[in-house]
Amino acid sequence: MRIGLLGTGPWAGMAHAPALQDHPDLDFVGVWGRRVEAAEELAERHGVRAYAEVDALLAEVDAVAVALPPAVQADLAVRAARAGCHLLLDKPVATTVERARAVAEAARAAEVASVVFFTSRFVPEVEAWIAEQAAAGGWFTARAQWLGAVFTGDSPFATPWRREKGALWDVGPHALSVLLPVLGDVRRVAAAVPGPGDTTQLVLDHEGGASSSLTLSLTAPPAATGSGVELRGTSGVTSLPDTPFEAVAALKRAADALLAATTTGEPHACDATFGTRVTEILAASEHLLSQHPR
Repeated sequence: MRIGLLGTGPWAGMAHAPALQDHPDLDFVGVWGRRVEAAEELAERHGVRAYAEVDALLAEVDAVAVALPPAVQADLAVRAARAGCHLLLDKPVATTVERARAVAEAARAAEVASVVFFTSRFVPEVEAWIAEQAAAGGWFTARAQWLGAVFTGDSPFATPWRREKGALWDVGPHALSVLLPVLGDVRRVAAAVPGPGDTTQLVLDHEGGASSSLTLSLTAPPAATGSGVELRGTSGVTSLPDTPFEAVAALKRAADALLAATTTGEPHACDATFGTRVTEILAASEHLLSQHPR
């Protein structure tokens, strides 16, 4: 499958481009970016073509991987789907419900496959744990924490969109991608309150009857960073495996999932429709947060 890359930032350079180039079943065709010079530099590094016009790239590939801020990603994903390109998207799909739904609808209308790169879902040990807990059922409550210190030091991820939207939109999708397949969809966001810095605390009511609490932050003290999920129910207590994460390997597995969806016609669990549902939950949380100014 011929695939192009939209985006030239740190995530594109350290994860997307190497994954696309190394995947045995992908033909990495080229790169488009909002800055031509950056696209040329990344393309040269990987021996592919830099495209000055996005439509020129879309016309020459079967699929695109997107490594762009969510507000930019959504409009380009719609454009790519309408051009007949399968979609390997980053999370969140968008930062508004309207734009996320537009992506999912464009993919459905064009009958193209989509996979959203919720990173944890493409780590084999994590995916196996999720499947095991979903099969076990009987969960009473869950607690999830995703704590980072992105805005200290010289992190390449201290980007403008993360400063604007904060932990809710950046790491909230990670937590939801683990909780939803185990506990079921969210019936309502019962509470959303701010904490220190950009920290957000959520309480969710799930269709399966369980509740979950989430603590999300990009401004945690460096010594307090980390992520984890704990479930409690009739089977006892279990925790998400603490498994090392390797971005390129996980992205290659996401590409495997996209290839499988294009071959079988069966949507992946993390497709644009699931990504849209995550966006709807985040938007509802953001609305509640707006009632509690920091």
